[in-house]
Amino acid sequence: MEAESEPYVRLATMRQLHQAVADLNTARSLADTLQTVADGIVAGLGYELGCVNLVRPDGDLVIAAFAGNAAAEALITGRVGSRASWERRLSMGEAWDSLRFIPHTEGWVLLDDDVPQWHTEGPEPRFEDEWHPLDRLYAPMYAAAGGRDLLGVISVDRPRNGRRPGAWGREALQMYASQAAIAISNARLRANMQRALVRLEREQQALRASEESFRQAFEYAPSGMAIAEMGGDQQGRLLRTNDALCRLLGRPASVMRRYSFADLVHPEDIGTLLRTSAEGGRAELRLSRRDGTYLWVSLRNSVVADTADGPRFLLTHVEDIEERKRHELNLAHRASHDALTGLPNSAELKSRLSARICERPHSPAATAIEALDAAYGDVESSLTHGYQADGYEGEAVPDGGPFDHHVHTVAPDPEHDDGTKGLAVLFCDLDGFKSINDRFGHHTGDAVLIEVSRRLSTCVRDGDTVARLGGDEFVVLADGLGAADAADLAVRLRNAIIPPIRVDGRAVRVGASFGIGWAECGMTVEEVLRSADQRMYVEKRSRSKVHRRAG
Repeated sequence: MEAESEPYVRLATMRQLHQAVADLNTARSLADTLQTVADGIVAGLGYELGCVNLVRPDGDLVIAAFAGNAAAEALITGRVGSRASWERRLSMGEAWDSLRFIPHTEGWVLLDDDVPQWHTEGPEPRFEDEWHPLDRLYAPMYAAAGGRDLLGVISVDRPRNGRRPGAWGREALQMYASQAAIAISNARLRANMQRALVRLEREQQALRASEESFRQAFEYAPSGMAIAEMGGDQQGRLLRTNDALCRLLGRPASVMRRYSFADLVHPEDIGTLLRTSAEGGRAELRLSRRDGTYLWVSLRNSVVADTADGPRFLLTHVEDIEERKRHELNLAHRASHDALTGLPNSAELKSRLSARICERPHSPAATAIEALDAAYGDVESSLTHGYQADGYEGEAVPDGGPFDHHVHTVAPDPEHDDGTKGLAVLFCDLDGFKSINDRFGHHTGDAVLIEVSRRLSTCVRDGDTVARLGGDEFVVLADGLGAADAADLAVRLRNAIIPPIRVDGRAVRVGASFGIGWAECGMTVEEVLRSADQRMYVEKRSRSKVHRRAG
């Protein structure tokens, strides 16, 4: 009977199979595809029950879709069978090409394993190919044709004709399993692509939101912000600046893009800028404004890097610290200058003086023979005529030798003017100042000190120092003078002080006594000042009282 109707069965089965496969391609999601596969088993292949078992990421198989019995679908859909139990099933029974058939005579051992199953009781088969309720037929699905990467397993039950499938029925089930595997793989690919697209869209939205947030934070920041290029021919060029930085430097954004920070920084601060740009971090320096003035700013640099290409650009935060710097400079000035006269105070005078002298005395220049001896290792000669380059104990080098970079300060000989120039220290003490304070009060005395300071400052050169030690004592440092030059300077300073000083409509006069000392290496700062002070008192006592009086 089956042989006579075989052509008609094949034709009908082919039509049904074609429709079932066509339905697979209309499913929109993975879940729809899986259910369509199960429905196609029932509608297109002539089985009463169809089940799709899908391999999970952990390797176990879950019942992803069921068709043919609503009660069975509700009971076992979503349940999981272990991979080991499935491997056991796919190695039992009879191999029908890629299918696996387990007759009821062998399958009874599977009743107690962990694979979810649904079966009904029934009578023993009456003939050889009749289907038994405990017969099992599986169609493995593989991810690639001819591959062994298991995607899932289709299980079928209860053929409608009540017989085990013949050759054509088996071939149809294999063909359907192959097409179902392709459809499931494509559905998974579409699902992954959709998830990737959703994730990409979310990332792009987040990126756009982040960029917008950065743009607003950049543009509307209360302090200056800039983005500068790193690397290439345009190293350091400003790519973008915010309004706050444009206002700070007095230049529009279109003009700022023509510059780099190196074009705007004060020449003395270029080294600081280059170090900060290369390493990131923070620096305080001066930037030029459009009107030519310089503004103190704090730069905080962040190197924005690309893991593949290295640093891409420099994000710079520019903060105006002009007021703080002015305050710091004012504090530093107050710490080093006299509050009344504005002249350097005693501490600043000693600092400037100590910078010019060292602890080792200047020695006469070595002879040519001595210099050769020292150069070729004559230790005795070296120890005789020089000191170690750092000025401390130890093996020495000849004065002015290759390791001695200090320019020694020497004192001219006051008895024989041989043309030697030195650092003159003129110690000045005002004559008659105490009587002015006593007679007219400290207000008048302060006015006199201020005017004397001004007169002394106008009589010296740029680079010379006029300092107030305290009270009515002043010190002048003048470098590059001979003995006669220093004496002439003392006379000019004294003559500048003698003219009357008007305070509140009253004319008062003070005199001045000067002692000339010389700074010389090997002396301490205290010794230099004490020497000039002593000579000032010698000069004061040597002059008659009439010449010293003031009033």
